[in-house]
Amino acid sequence: MTRCLIIDDEPLAREVLESYVKDFPSLQLLASCEDAISALGWINQDQVDLIFLDINMPRLSGINFYKSLTKKPKVIFTTAYSDHAVEGFELEAIDYLLKPFSFERFVKAVNKVRLDTSENSHTDFIMLKADKKNHKINFDQMIYFESIGDYVKAHLKEGKTLIINETLRKLEELLPSIFIRVHKSFIISIPHLEYLEGNQAKIGETKIPIGQSYRDKVNEILKK
Repeated sequence: MTRCLIIDDEPLAREVLESYVKDFPSLQLLASCEDAISALGWINQDQVDLIFLDINMPRLSGINFYKSLTKKPKVIFTTAYSDHAVEGFELEAIDYLLKPFSFERFVKAVNKVRLDTSENSHTDFIMLKADKKNHKINFDQMIYFESIGDYVKAHLKEGKTLIINETLRKLEELLPSIFIRVHKSFIISIPHLEYLEGNQAKIGETKIPIGQSYRDKVNEILKK
């Protein structure tokens, strides 16, 4: 469970974020603060894993507040202006959400948090949008992913499939290291891989091609 804070001087912006956090299973909202100073108590107690931090606030900007912190939780900056995007990423922000942002965009940002902390986290699922719903899918249920244009077909256990509103390239960025791109059109789950034979990977009853440009990287990763 990722413990988070919302820091934003706009009541409506806080309400939107509060509803998004509530609908995301792996997030626990500790507090929703109207200014940075009131959030210090939580942060100084080392209870916070992630903050959703507005940049444009009176008295003390989100950027300057984050710079001042000795203990720095992960941060996703939120703002109505794009002027500070570069500076935000220089502070190693997980993401930068430009208001107004959708729940789908919020989910992408939070998935990046989980990917960034995967070495120290027990999270075993990802949220993916399909059929106008946000599906919680455990990593061990995923067998392989197949590109179909601007969408991805997820092949899951028990013959289940989902058409995901995402490109394979973006999905590759969100998935942990147990998944590997083997072809321009395929990502596979290493735990479900049975064997490699020539230019093919065998997973269950399916043989998936290994692209020539991916072959050396696949072999290197599997040796490790």
